[in-house]
Amino acid sequence: MVKICCIGAGYVGGPTMAVIALKCPSIEVVVVDISVARITAWNSDQLPIYEPGLDDVVKQCRGRNLFFSTDVEKHVSEANIVFVSVNTPTKTRGLGAGKAADLTYWESAARMIADVSKSDKIVVEKSTVPVKTAEAIEKILTHNSKGIKFQILSNPEFLAEGTAIEDLFKPDRVLIGGRETPEGQKAIQALKDVYAHWVPEDRILTTNLWSAELSKLAANAFLAQRISSVNAMSALCENTGADVTQVSYAVGKDTRIGPKFLNASVGFGGSCFQKDILNLVYICECNGLPEVAEYWKQVIKINDYQKNRFVNRVVSSMFNTVSTKKIAIFGFAFKKDTGDTRETPAIDVCKGLLGDKAMLSIYDPQVTEDQIQRDLTMKKFDWDHPVHLQPMSPTTVKQVSVVWDAYEATKDAHGLCILTEWDEFKTLDYQKIYDNMQKPAFVFDGRNIVNTQKLREIGFIVYSIGKPLDAWLKDMPAVA
Repeated sequence: MVKICCIGAGYVGGPTMAVIALKCPSIEVVVVDISVARITAWNSDQLPIYEPGLDDVVKQCRGRNLFFSTDVEKHVSEANIVFVSVNTPTKTRGLGAGKAADLTYWESAARMIADVSKSDKIVVEKSTVPVKTAEAIEKILTHNSKGIKFQILSNPEFLAEGTAIEDLFKPDRVLIGGRETPEGQKAIQALKDVYAHWVPEDRILTTNLWSAELSKLAANAFLAQRISSVNAMSALCENTGADVTQVSYAVGKDTRIGPKFLNASVGFGGSCFQKDILNLVYICECNGLPEVAEYWKQVIKINDYQKNRFVNRVVSSMFNTVSTKKIAIFGFAFKKDTGDTRETPAIDVCKGLLGDKAMLSIYDPQVTEDQIQRDLTMKKFDWDHPVHLQPMSPTTVKQVSVVWDAYEATKDAHGLCILTEWDEFKTLDYQKIYDNMQKPAFVFDGRNIVNTQKLREIGFIVYSIGKPLDAWLKDMPAVA
């Protein structure tokens, strides 16, 4: 019986292993993590992450051929294939600080695998890692191997949170990179055989190690670049009276471009885009390619510009001050259908408003008050370190209240900012919201999900990213 062990029970490890267990009933799959709280949650009715469809998959397999355990060494030593899905946070100090990935957790995982292994193993990189990580891991394993043979494979994930289960069931492609040696090819085949249980063979791509590692960074950089491109256009649209929705629709109709990732918004977030681009920037700089590094840096600069522009628009529209004014925030997760707040644009927007002494009332259907308070007090990149290395009890921000109802959030508010595109925000009773807000009542739609015309008819002053400006807003330009 093939035994798979995955080190790391997070957003990648948990769902991926659950689907492998469901699709491969003859394979035993164990997900291990040093966090007792996280493993306890995976073994309970309240999973530690929210992902549509995940509950059903876990319940079907858990206890049959899917297990969650804190006994890391035992299960690693028994496995034939070990997936490593640990954090690769951006370094906060030392060489490459602010750009390079910190491989501390990867390295300690590799040393542990070498220590406890009593049989040959295939070690699979599942975390997003910088190019040449596999080579470094290979060196650690071979220098500590005690005669045991290890094959390293790169198998980057291309999941989109909110649709992760669907993406795993029907992936665009599964990418497996390995050594171009007979042993390397044999290892690639072994992993191919796992995915072949449900993925058509023409969708399983095989490459060398470096191509697989770089493909992941490149894919995320290209997607982020599209968002930054349309967001740059949104600023121009506002200034000229064009409608970014119409522009992006026309551009997306070009079959060479396509419509995806062309929605203007307050900015991109998530655990990958910014981190992977910074990583790419660092690799380019290390390889003597400053112009290429500068090109990719610009994608992040535009993203930061878009968040700042949004905050400036809010403040300038409301008589150039939000001090002591109640601002309702709809949505804190970085996108709908996930509770993930890593690098969510909501953090920078809320911090910007707090900097002007606003009083925030935040509602998100999936994000807890504790998580919101942590995000608003943590330093950049701290979120990506294991929980036990994060600040134990972050100070709470007194200007922030977190509520569990959209109408409560907007009661007596001067303005409303929509920062996540949750479907429920499209169907709220905006007349009721308007009646309970201070006047003039402002809506700042950072996701272009509300009907601007209807809201204006109710009486709101509305700002939608990249849309022709309300007459009120034209008189109050957003100062940088």
